[in-house]
Amino acid sequence: MMTRKLNLEGMSIDEMWQLYEEISQILSVRLTTEKRELEKRLAQLRRDNEVRQSKPEDAHSLNGLTRDRRKYPRVLPKYRNPKEPSETWSGRGKQPRWLAAALKTGHTIEEFIIRQTGSKNKNNGNRQRVQA
Repeated sequence: MMTRKLNLEGMSIDEMWQLYEEISQILSVRLTTEKRELEKRLAQLRRDNEVRQSKPEDAHSLNGLTRDRRKYPRVLPKYRNPKEPSETWSGRGKQPRWLAAALKTGHTIEEFIIRQTGSKNKNNGNRQRVQA
């Protein structure tokens, strides 16, 4: 390392050009070395990634123990967009944009509930049996 401060004002053009060439040479070597090191790291990361991808059972492992993804039951929709009947919402997660916009305009969420059609009585399953 150079500890003395250069007096650039007092240097001739030839001295400055010589300094420029020395600095350019040093920078070129350092940049090439740095690039080579980064390419080695990138190649190592790619190899590690390929190894990980070749072992799918390890992709979802936690400390070597594999865990299966939890099976969730299908959730039926509870709300429907009357303007676009194909747009529904189960009531879980974030409210869809169409519902949030309708609620801001003064509608209530009850207006969008999907009504059950059919002759089934809701309380059929809860009827108490009378013993004789």
